[in-house]
Amino acid sequence: MPELWTIEQVAQELGITPSAARGQLSRWGIRRAGTGSSPAGRITAQYNADEVRNAAARRPGRGARTDLLNK
Repeated sequence: MPELWTIEQVAQELGITPSAARGQLSRWGIRRAGTGSSPAGRITAQYNADEVRNAAARRPGRGARTDLLNK
């Protein structure tokens, strides 16, 4: 069974806020892998941890010249 993360765990891994993490996952095309419940009893989306790690590893580093990649 794959490891699933909440949006808070994704945000912590990426070093960004949960709202920014939602946008980043959307740009990467990572969809919800399941649902769970928070300690307060709310339904929460969960994301495949391996997909998040792999996508984060592929992103360019700070200051990368992405304009030169397709030349």
